[in-house]
Amino acid sequence: MNARSDNPPASCIICATPRCGSTLLCDLLHDTGVAGNPHSFFRNQDFAEWAEEFNVPVGDWQDHQTFDIPYLEAVLKYGAGSTELFGMRLMWESLGNLSDRLETLFPGLPSDSSRFQSAFGQPVYLHLSRQDKVAQAVSRCKAEQTGLWHVDADGTERERVKSGKAPRYDADELARLVRELEDQDAAWTGWFTRQGVVPVCITYEKLSSDPQTTLALVLSALGQDKSIAGSVEPRTAKLADNESLEWVTRFKAERCTQTN
Repeated sequence: MNARSDNPPASCIICATPRCGSTLLCDLLHDTGVAGNPHSFFRNQDFAEWAEEFNVPVGDWQDHQTFDIPYLEAVLKYGAGSTELFGMRLMWESLGNLSDRLETLFPGLPSDSSRFQSAFGQPVYLHLSRQDKVAQAVSRCKAEQTGLWHVDADGTERERVKSGKAPRYDADELARLVRELEDQDAAWTGWFTRQGVVPVCITYEKLSSDPQTTLALVLSALGQDKSIAGSVEPRTAKLADNESLEWVTRFKAERCTQTN
C-alpha cells in the first residue's frame, strides 16, 4: 500500500489508558464539528464489530493484505466524519498490533511514527493520562465488576457490556490495576521519546473539571478555532460515587500502612 501523499488532512491520535476520560474527550472532539470522529478502531476485541459497521468482509482478519487495506480505508473515512481531520483513540495495549499491521501495509519505514504519518496523515498526538492512579484503578475495577462503563450526562446508562455483580472491594485487584496503569502510562512516555514525538499532554483531572478549556487547548493544537469549545457540552457523566471515594481512601490508607 502506498503512503498517503495527496496532501492528507491532519490527524488527531488520543494515546490513553482505560478510565482516563478518553470517551469524554472523543465526544467533545466529535461535537466540535471540526475535529474528526475518534473511536478505538484497532482494539482486537472490536475488529469484527467495526468490520460489520464498515461492511468489510472479515474472513480471516489476520490476513493483513486482504482485510487491512479496505478496513483502513473505511477507518479513515469514518474517523474523519464530515471534517478534514481524522480522529482515533489508541490504548497502549493496542499499539503493538496496530504497528504490526501498518508495517505490512507500509513496509520499509523506520518507526511507528513514520507509519502512522503514512497511514493517517501528519498526526497531533494527545497523551491523556490520569494523575490519581488509585482512583483510575477503582473506576476500572468497578466497571469490570458491574459491567457499566459509561453513563450519559443525564445519568442514563450509555454503555453496559454485561449484567454484572454488585461491586466488591478487592485490594489485590486494585494493586494489580494500579501497577498496570502506571506501567502503561510510563510505556507511552517512553514511546513518545523513542519516536521523537512531543505530545499535547492532558490530564483527566483537568479535562473532567474544565472540559471546555481543555478542548480549546486541543483545538488550538489542531489548528482549529478554539472558541468553538465554548459551545460544546459534555455528553458523558462521571461514574464515581461515594463508594468510589471510600475505596480510594481505604486503599491509599492500607498501602501507606504497608510501606511504613
